Amino acid sequence: MNSLTFPILRLLGDGRFHSGEDIASHFGVTRATVWNALQDAETLGVQLFSVRGKGYRLPEPVRFLDGERISAALGVHRETFALEIHDRMDSTNSYLMRAASAGAAHGTCAVAELQTAGRGRRGRVWQAGLGNSLAFSVLWRFECGAGALSGLSLAVGIAMMRALHELGAKEAVLKWPNDVLGSERKLAGILIELQGDMDGPSAAVIGIGLNLRLPEAMLRAIDQPATDLYRLLGKAVTPDDVLSALLRHLADVLQVFEQSGFEELREEWTSHHAYHGQAVRMVMPDGRVIEGIAEGVAADGALQVRTAEGVQRFTAGEISMRGAS
Repeated sequence: MNSLTFPILRLLGDGRFHSGEDIASHFGVTRATVWNALQDAETLGVQLFSVRGKGYRLPEPVRFLDGERISAALGVHRETFALEIHDRMDSTNSYLMRAASAGAAHGTCAVAELQTAGRGRRGRVWQAGLGNSLAFSVLWRFECGAGALSGLSLAVGIAMMRALHELGAKEAVLKWPNDVLGSERKLAGILIELQGDMDGPSAAVIGIGLNLRLPEAMLRAIDQPATDLYRLLGKAVTPDDVLSALLRHLADVLQVFEQSGFEELREEWTSHHAYHGQAVRMVMPDGRVIEGIAEGVAADGALQVRTAEGVQRFTAGEISMRGAS
């Protein structure tokens, strides 16, 4: 990647036009060097407006992450996380999985201004653009084995509910096993990947992708109905505030999870479930469809659905769920 690309993008973050000559003078380079850096930005999917006689600008102002501001907002959890802010990254989860194998510290948090190959559940691509989404991952090491971490993605969902409601998104709800909805549309997703032995110790890479303010073209490109925090709140919120709120509540929830597992958090999760007590349709990997009433989740995070054959348990495999008509 061109080393000037993101410094120039930060200069353009105010949303105003900047001439190629002024940008070149600011960085002490030639206009050709500026042009090359902006070409690199466009190859990363960053949209730029270029107008002869005016220069370059971004479609909308962009608030870049401020590490010091985030750390200050973490309060008592400031030392819990080792924050790494990256200009661009293919996938924060992939990065931290590699880092975990190399001995990265507990609490390492990798966040990307621009994630180019984000991954979602079931192999989906997580759509993101500069300033449009918040994408980050946290490495959390456990003394227990990976087998004892069932229900972890649901626990993370509780942390997201606490943070989003604190920020004003009171209508945010959970969809089993790892989606966050707003106005019945996808707002955020959780992807957890594990390392370690079944008997321990183990490590979890907790990935979160949250839509901040998506342009209409990106909304249309997503393969399911989606929304963003801007639409839910009716105003912009800085990524610093969102990230610090999520991390604070994540630290609190993970402390409970470490001590008591998911059982201690189960009622709270159920209170936020979009489909609790409602008719649901479970689509199985082999194409079978099972219908019933969602009755809550078990202590291991399995969804319990009352069907014509009785209560059945569903785990977080290749299963999708939609409200039954």
